[in-house]
Amino acid sequence: MKSFNCASVVSDPKNRSCLCSLFIVATLICGAYFISSAFITKEYKDRLSRWEVINMHQNSKSNTCKVRCRPPGSEALPQGIVVKTSNLEMRPLWSDSVKNGNLEPYSSLLAIAVGIKQKEIVDRIVKKFPARDFVVMLFHYDGIVDEWRDLEWSDHAIHVSAVNQTKWWFAKRFLHPDIVAEYKYIFLWDEDLGVDNFDPRQYLSIIEDGGLEISQPALDPVKSEVHHQITARRRNSRLHRRIYKFKGSGRCDGRSTAPPCIGWVEMMAPVFSRAAWRCAWYMIQNDLIHAWGLDMQLGYCAQGDRMKNVGVVDAQYIVHFGLPTLGAMAENEAIKLYASQHYSQREII
Repeated sequence: MKSFNCASVVSDPKNRSCLCSLFIVATLICGAYFISSAFITKEYKDRLSRWEVINMHQNSKSNTCKVRCRPPGSEALPQGIVVKTSNLEMRPLWSDSVKNGNLEPYSSLLAIAVGIKQKEIVDRIVKKFPARDFVVMLFHYDGIVDEWRDLEWSDHAIHVSAVNQTKWWFAKRFLHPDIVAEYKYIFLWDEDLGVDNFDPRQYLSIIEDGGLEISQPALDPVKSEVHHQITARRRNSRLHRRIYKFKGSGRCDGRSTAPPCIGWVEMMAPVFSRAAWRCAWYMIQNDLIHAWGLDMQLGYCAQGDRMKNVGVVDAQYIVHFGLPTLGAMAENEAIKLYASQHYSQREII
């Protein structure tokens, strides 16, 4: 057996050429490895630094928002004790048996501007709204509050009094979105409405199914004072969003895209979702009295397409008596008009 001779291998030209080739290949592989490693390391460091910058930026934005997004005046307070919203739930001083926690998620608010001369009508309206589902708030524009105390629900209602002010004056000052944030729907109604054919729970069921953010109950076209045809009740209909008018001025057809042909409600009995009211409240000017013109702009607050999210509910309808308010009518005249319109007209089915 021949022993391995290293010198003979190196001295052989063929073997020497092969070794040189292997050395060159190994050198190239090592060089490529180190170069690629350097590039990969650099790219990784670059990405890591970018991620760190992004993360720092996001944390900075978050920390900035924690300060800037807080209510003005609360910056010096610990975050945990800042309460941004409230509600109209009463907390009696003489009892510790108050409810804990927030309101039920389906609780809503009924707010009405009232005068003592329409007390009977208002009593009928409030009794239609179940106390366990609705908070009642009365805006007394005649300054008379004590004469309402004989009504069984009066002590559980919120009473606000300011002489000769309309419901929009009250709403701007006492229905701030942060105060009513816990209520799913806001009913902001006039006092001269008949509710014999109205059920609030069924009404809410209809508008939720229909996706209506701003709505109103339809008006009985025989018993009501109807100012705009789109608000009149349609037979055999659950709700409608548009009107068709082919004669006279202001025609409306299937191509109409603006109020009062579509996406419009009247200001006598509007119902707002929580989100829609948060928007609408900002549109109410401080000197607004009758809300003329506001109805044409409510589409901005429809939380989407006004042609889909604003409508009139036919299945639950009311009567608009059209009584002059702010004390303009004598008490006996108001009662007579209410009685005549309430009992003398035949009901529409």
